[in-house]
Amino acid sequence: MSNLDLKDNTFLRQYEVCVEGNLAKIEYTAQEKKVFLTKLVIPEQINTKEFKEAFIRAVLEHIQEQKLRVVPTSPQIAGFLRKHRQQYKEMLPVGIRI
Repeated sequence: MSNLDLKDNTFLRQYEVCVEGNLAKIEYTAQEKKVFLTKLVIPEQINTKEFKEAFIRAVLEHIQEQKLRVVPTSPQIAGFLRKHRQQYKEMLPVGIRI
C-alpha cells in the first residue's frame, strides 16, 4: 500500500489519491510555513486501516520534503500523529501538542 500516487491539488487545497476509481482526500489550508490538515475523506469502498495510515504517511512525507510544519485539526490525523508521536514530533510547530 506504500505505492500511492499522491497528488497535491493546490486549486482545491487537498491531497488526493485515486484507488479503484475512488477518490480519497485530505483537505488543507496553508499559512506561512505551516499546513493545517483539516479534513480526511476516504470512500467506504477503500476505507481500511492500512490504506488510511499509508495515505496519511504519504501526505506527511510530502509536507516534510517541503520543510513545512503540520498542524492536524482533523481528529483522525491528530490521532495518527499521537500514535506515531516519536516519528513526526519534529513536524509540529512549537507550542502545538497532540
